[in-house]
Amino acid sequence: MPSKTAKTAAKATGSKNSASKVAASKPVSHKAAPVKAPAVTKPVAAAKPAAAAPRIEEKKPLTQRQGFKTNEFVVYPAHGVGQILAIEEQEIAGARLELFVINFMKDKMTLRVPTAKVANVGMRKLSEPVLVKKALETLKGRARVKRTMWSRRAQEYEAKINSGDIVAIAEVVRDLYRSESQPEQSYSERQLYEAALDRLSREIAVVQHVTETEAVKEIESQLAKSPRRGAKAETDAEADAEAEGDESDSDGDDTAVADEAA
Repeated sequence: MPSKTAKTAAKATGSKNSASKVAASKPVSHKAAPVKAPAVTKPVAAAKPAAAAPRIEEKKPLTQRQGFKTNEFVVYPAHGVGQILAIEEQEIAGARLELFVINFMKDKMTLRVPTAKVANVGMRKLSEPVLVKKALETLKGRARVKRTMWSRRAQEYEAKINSGDIVAIAEVVRDLYRSESQPEQSYSERQLYEAALDRLSREIAVVQHVTETEAVKEIESQLAKSPRRGAKAETDAEADAEAEGDESDSDGDDTAVADEAA
């Protein structure tokens, strides 16, 4: 009599065979998996070019322009009062230079000055009203005429006129002024006087916002208040010359004493 284990194994085998028959009887479907359509990508708009940044003008340091601006009136020692028309750049000898374009209307002249050279040439701003007042007060003083050769005095007067110092220019006007009761000036004296008067009247006119004619009248009114020249002025000049001679003699005596001591 067969054992229970053998019967169980036979049942298992029979069930496997029946399962295989059923699987074989069913048709196997070979349906392909649905293919997804590729995603449609929208064309990317081309990036717009960035707007060019506004060009910012580079500001020159004040140390180079010395605070001068366009349309400003300035004093150029060798030519007097002028106006800055523009600040421009030019290429000179392969180098870029920034220049002040200065117009001297009365002289019908235009001058170009490198901004880096304004200190060297002595260009300055207009005098303050306080300094103009001091110059006018100088005109009322007594003329100081040295008893030296005219050629030497003329050089000193020219140096004062071209210094650009308004008070020094007023001193030249005061010293060379002649009233109607005084002897006439020589041609060279008259030239220097008119040059100094022109420089002084131009600056006073611009500072006080008056015409040059009005400035000249104000200068002449101040000169009229100065002590008159005449015999007394000549005496004072001779006294000054004698005093200078005495000082030179005393210096010579001191030198002699020093030599003897040595």
